[in-house]
Amino acid sequence: MSTATATAATAATATPVTALRVALVGAGVIARTHARIAEAHDHLVLAAIIDPMLPAAQALAETSAHPEQPAVYASLAEALAADAFDLVVITTPSGSHAQLAEEALDAGCHVVIEKPVDIDLARARGLAARAEQSDRVVSVMTQRRFAPAVQAVSRAVRDGRFGAVTSGTATLAWWRDDAYYDSAAWRGTWASDGGGALMNQGIHTVDVLLSLMGRPVTVSGTAVTVAHDRLEVEDVAGAFIAFENGAVATLLASTAAFPENSTRVQVHGTRGSAYVQDGLLEYFHADDAHDGSPRGWARGGNQAASEVDAADLPGGEAPIPDLFDDHLRQYEDVIAAIREGREPAGSIGDAVQALAVIIAVYVSSALGHPVRVDDVLDGMYDCFDYKETRKI
Repeated sequence: MSTATATAATAATATPVTALRVALVGAGVIARTHARIAEAHDHLVLAAIIDPMLPAAQALAETSAHPEQPAVYASLAEALAADAFDLVVITTPSGSHAQLAEEALDAGCHVVIEKPVDIDLARARGLAARAEQSDRVVSVMTQRRFAPAVQAVSRAVRDGRFGAVTSGTATLAWWRDDAYYDSAAWRGTWASDGGGALMNQGIHTVDVLLSLMGRPVTVSGTAVTVAHDRLEVEDVAGAFIAFENGAVATLLASTAAFPENSTRVQVHGTRGSAYVQDGLLEYFHADDAHDGSPRGWARGGNQAASEVDAADLPGGEAPIPDLFDDHLRQYEDVIAAIREGREPAGSIGDAVQALAVIIAVYVSSALGHPVRVDDVLDGMYDCFDYKETRKI
């Protein structure tokens, strides 16, 4: 565990608090990260692992270092009937997220949902309404927002250090071979995955772009399948997005970029720009760096991440990416939100907006013209079948 992780996980509190009992739903690859966090954190205890494939749940439970292993159940309903939990963490295939989250809310539990909030916007809107009516915390994993480099750029945007934001780019150029899609029956299917390069792999990059650029207004997109013959969903998607503040951005998500390249988000303004690549702050320039401000990083121009003033990053941390640390940072926010009775930073509202932008790309691709994000959010396209990706 990194120093940052260990410090966050063992931070002393003024008064003792009872650890939150966690039920982890799903025992797949990403579930292991959530299990590690629940095992490591002083304010969490992994009480149950739930998966219809009981051997997978049992195998994950047996990795626990605690003397008392988590209980194993085949369904969330069975677990909720047998025990009481404070926090339900959902890591199942995307199409089941909203239904399981509502089940957890009905039992009085707080909820963490792996991305996306769901693949169906109507279900996502219903869950958002249900969450708003409850006094429970519902957070969707948007851990890339919590990376120090992204947090620093976001703060600079909020503080106006880049002037008026004018444009942005978001690129995810990955490679996934046929064996990846064949590794689980739900992968690459509309019914369970809800989409491909954009919905599954690209949604975190979309979320970071939206967090920096503001409220999206219109989307013009194309989603195609060009490199995987047996794939239902897209392996390349591109879009042009216009924002309420007048800025524009381009978006590219691909699982057909061999051998695999980087993930990159850029934001440009009238007084400065920043680039974050693979979690590292690659470039930062703001005009106020020339006025003697101690907050200026790029005094005179480009600086590599290793040269950035770490004191300007949250907690004085160097901008070194670590997937586990970013997940942990979001969990710290979830725990604080539960203790303080506030909305989490990884809000369900933000998650619904990111989902709407992705669906807007699919709808625009199917129709061949731009679509308004508000129309997607309002349900205008709920009954529209966009699942035949356009061929070019």
